[in-house]
Amino acid sequence: MKKRSTYVAGAAVGLMGTMAQAADDVTLQLKWVTQAQFAGYYVAQDKGFYDEEDLNVTIKPGGPDIAPTQVLAGGGADVAVEWMPAALAAREKGLPMVNIAQPFKSSGMMLTCRKDAGIETTDDFKGKTLGVWFFGNEFPFLSWMSKLELPTEGGEDGVTVLKQGFNVDPLLQNQAACVSTMTYNEYWQVIDAGLTPDDLNVFKYEEQGVATLEDGLYALEENLADPAFEDKMVRFVRASMKGWKYAEENPDEAAEIVLDNDASGAQTEEHQKRMMGEVAKLTAGSNGALDEADYERTVQSLLSGGSDPVITVEPSGAWTHAITDKALN
Repeated sequence: MKKRSTYVAGAAVGLMGTMAQAADDVTLQLKWVTQAQFAGYYVAQDKGFYDEEDLNVTIKPGGPDIAPTQVLAGGGADVAVEWMPAALAAREKGLPMVNIAQPFKSSGMMLTCRKDAGIETTDDFKGKTLGVWFFGNEFPFLSWMSKLELPTEGGEDGVTVLKQGFNVDPLLQNQAACVSTMTYNEYWQVIDAGLTPDDLNVFKYEEQGVATLEDGLYALEENLADPAFEDKMVRFVRASMKGWKYAEENPDEAAEIVLDNDASGAQTEEHQKRMMGEVAKLTAGSNGALDEADYERTVQSLLSGGSDPVITVEPSGAWTHAITDKALN
């Protein structure tokens, strides 16, 4: 009997060990470095929401030399945070990315311009130098300039595009009349550098009618065809959206969680709390499911690029509600 009891106990321990190891691995590639822009994922991890879904999630920060589309294509991540213009452009070129969820409802992108450079309205862009991010971030800008009928090759009747680093130095050093900023990040770098809101005019893509969807979750079509992978994504999206809603309701705590995960030590408490407050405005109104009207607006903006549109044909199969329908209902 003693031997039998030992065997049963050992079997139970073995079963518990197997169960403990049963969590499914998911790797998430972020679009940028660890910051409150991605608070929902860090909150979901910190609060155990992924654990509750039997997921072991690895969050990989991005950076200036990291393109989420390339990481996804190379198998370095199961799911990636990406802007829809870059995802649709990649899809047209042969990488079958699919939007499986859309935590961000609104765009935070804008041009921040110096008044002393003579910028009051979009009519004043003519003949000016404008700072633009590339690596896929230029697509919304190019669509906007096309809508304004402003060539981007320079000259008195067009604009000169300055390939902007991920800082606001060109504006501070008067190398550009305007630079690309996000409502939750670079705009505040301008303010912290000494310029005041009265010194600036901002042009939000949302208000200009050229906003495109940002920070969606994307996976590869071929992976989604696997029921086991689909099930992982359902659980991942459910836990992530729980994290996002917690972050919206507890912005200061969410910012602290982000800081705890910042291995670089580059972020500050003041900046992250301010960022989280702004990011919460962009995720507000989204339960994670892609709004088809927002998708169509993005597509039409990208198709209307004149002689050089971001995409040339209406995408097919670029998004699905299959994941969010199961995750959120």
